Amino acid sequence: RGVVSAGGNAVLAGVLPTPAVALLALDLGAVISASHNPPEYNGVKLFDADGSKLSDAAEEEIEALLDEPARGGGQVDRIEVADDSYLEHVVERFGSDLSGLRIAVDCANGAYSQIAPGAFERLGAEVTAVAASPDGTNINLGCGATDLTLLSTVVREQRADLGVAFDGDGDRMLAVDERGEVVDGDQILAIIALQLEVELVVVTVMTNLGFHRLMEERGIRVVTTPVGDRYVLEALRREGGILGGEQSGHLICLRDHVTGDGLAAALLLCSALGGRKLSEAAKVMPRYAQAKENIRVGRVPVPENALAEAERLNAALEGRARVLVRASGTEPLIRVLGEAETAEEAEALCGTIAALVRRELG
Repeated sequence: RGVVSAGGNAVLAGVLPTPAVALLALDLGAVISASHNPPEYNGVKLFDADGSKLSDAAEEEIEALLDEPARGGGQVDRIEVADDSYLEHVVERFGSDLSGLRIAVDCANGAYSQIAPGAFERLGAEVTAVAASPDGTNINLGCGATDLTLLSTVVREQRADLGVAFDGDGDRMLAVDERGEVVDGDQILAIIALQLEVELVVVTVMTNLGFHRLMEERGIRVVTTPVGDRYVLEALRREGGILGGEQSGHLICLRDHVTGDGLAAALLLCSALGGRKLSEAAKVMPRYAQAKENIRVGRVPVPENALAEAERLNAALEGRARVLVRASGTEPLIRVLGEAETAEEAEALCGTIAALVRRELG
């Protein structure tokens, strides 16, 4: 109704994962989604004709027009084959023969509930689908990429080779191995980067030091961005790369694709295993211990003293460990990360900066 009232033509495609809308966007793509959150957090994600998320400046321009009087003159159309078009595209470009693979798929009661299990079955896998019965209120609740407990249990009970979990709108994917142990976005990205033999990979400041060590050993250049898949995508296009991602499960492969895609990432991961168990493949990346604290402070910047102390510590650590402090881009939080070879040192680093933040903010 909003598009039509502004004189635009709205094409309704039904329930689709976010990457499908980015792929199929006309002049603009719009998704009603809470992403990895419960449905009460629904908002709108907007994509341009190239499948890129709109810039902050473009979104602000749109917000400034919200109170403009309606012009009318638009119309509404529907397309019934959007999910089929998307599925064909992803399976053709990222799929491989998965005959004999036993895989559990957690659809987060979201947009992949009818799409992802069929994709794996089409490629020959034996699929156990869970959290694939959306009712409009159960999306992301106790399931999906933000809660892998259900998937881990199902993998162990069904003796599956691995499990993959998406978030509600389908732009994140995490995995569990045959033992039900979590394999995070950094490990998944490492496995795929080595399989694709890329020369460059884009990650964020949250990426594990073990990933950086592995890429350095293999001669793969790493470009680091702020947290957010938008920044990863921007850097990939700027640097001419095809692969990037986040620890949280956003993975972007621009090989005949335009955005981060959970199903494409899952298919790439399965292909990269080459008959190995996921637990074996994940061992390629050493994982440094990470300790994290979220300090609820309201919308305030990180105290200068905390930034200065983090910088001093990082200089003294000389790359063998690190501490990071930053304001959340989505919540009224200051996030602190300590990372080291041992959990004790990681917790000490994190605790030092977190305590300083609390003192500074009273």
